[in-house]
Amino acid sequence: MAVPHEHDLGLEYDLATLRRRNVLRLFAGAGLVALAGCAADDATSGSTAGTSPTTSGTPTTSGTPSTGAVSCVEEIPEETAGPYPGDGSNGPNVLTESGIVRSDLTKSFGSASGVAEGVPLTVELVVQDAARCTPLEGAAVYLWHCDAKGRYSLYDDEIASENYLRGVQAADADGKVTFTSIYPAAYSGRWPHIHFEVYSSLSEATAAGKISATSQLAFPAEPCQAVYATSGYDGSTENLARTSLTSDMVFGDDGGTRQLATVTGSVEQGYSARLTVAV
Repeated sequence: MAVPHEHDLGLEYDLATLRRRNVLRLFAGAGLVALAGCAADDATSGSTAGTSPTTSGTPTTSGTPSTGAVSCVEEIPEETAGPYPGDGSNGPNVLTESGIVRSDLTKSFGSASGVAEGVPLTVELVVQDAARCTPLEGAAVYLWHCDAKGRYSLYDDEIASENYLRGVQAADADGKVTFTSIYPAAYSGRWPHIHFEVYSSLSEATAAGKISATSQLAFPAEPCQAVYATSGYDGSTENLARTSLTSDMVFGDDGGTRQLATVTGSVEQGYSARLTVAV
């Protein structure tokens, strides 16, 4: 039976997160000066463009086109890691286990052997220095999310022995990390999302050391609707209809504009989600 999805770590944690956000807002003016000479924020164009994705293979895009060019963005909002981080802060610590550094997240590693099933998804994050608008080569990203049934490995009773849909990658010279995964479900009370933590280096990440940033990636509505119409995502269509990006407890403070990924692809070919993450 699935454990409740209470995506907070208590009032004290939430208040601390809100205080951090308020500090960021106080310095927003200074941040705009630093960004004045840069390209437009790729996340502010969060409305869906193009044709709604269907099983015909027509792509949908949202956010910034994946051109490969450096685009300066505002610092990623600090968000809760939720109750299922697997980083040692709330129970299991998968970061220090051999095998966590990988790009394919669909399979469990070590003594576990489970495979997460769902519509294929490639996640590409581009990590950059928010102050300098330059790629952060060597920075590491720990990424995790729920499966097609809304369950989290290591925590949910049915898959507590699995560790799939979790992994770490080091950024290349362009600041890019790429993960192969599946499209996550929409479970009750939350807009579809992916969690991630940014570390200064691979060694820092695999030691479960100091976290540079904790945030979440949001998905545009149209590809979610296409994915959730397929088998295996029972309940996701209904859960998606009961919430919105702007009312979500995490993304609602700014409508998710800085965390809304660019998504392209189709159900048959799989999807790609891209987000620039400034820290």
